[in-house]
Amino acid sequence: MSLFGKDRVFFDLLNSQADAAIRAACEFHILSKDFTTAREYTDKIKRIESEADDFTHQLANRLDATFITPFDKEDLRALSGALDDVIDTIESAASHVSLYRLTQPRTDLEPLVGRLVEITKVTKTAVEALSDLKQFKDNRSLFVEVHRLENDNDVCYRQSISDLFNAIEPDALMIMKWKEIYDKIEKAVDKCEDVANIIESVVIKYA
Repeated sequence: MSLFGKDRVFFDLLNSQADAAIRAACEFHILSKDFTTAREYTDKIKRIESEADDFTHQLANRLDATFITPFDKEDLRALSGALDDVIDTIESAASHVSLYRLTQPRTDLEPLVGRLVEITKVTKTAVEALSDLKQFKDNRSLFVEVHRLENDNDVCYRQSISDLFNAIEPDALMIMKWKEIYDKIEKAVDKCEDVANIIESVVIKYA
């Protein structure tokens, strides 16, 4: 069952948002390995975030102008908003590298951001599959994978926080700076899980 029929504009905009999340996460992943060009990559991520904001506004305007939508307007708004939250949180996490003038990444940063890249890619696959509910007969495992990645990230996040606070001769200011970045990465991953939950509810409602 196709929810979008001939008018695929809602799907295209949602897919563009999901793609922007991947691109932002990938740029952050590169940044997480080397801070010498941090400003360059945070600027790239900011441009992606601004582009994604435009997709969000286009979808909102389209909703206001459309009487009959593929599924409930509330679901479309929620899904678009959750995708926007993912990108905003990635941008915020990355921007704090420059904001706090950090000069060298911690070794646990790259694995955390790597998991963020993974979950954004699975999230996009779920968004793509939403255009045809029949696909979810074979792709329900997508939801399981999103939840698995989120749980795996929780473990790594807690370990990173533990290592941060239990370092020899810890620097209180640096702890504060790094914890905020880690918290934002964790939030971005959680937002991906929110996207998956919204899609799953739509699938149950319309399948």
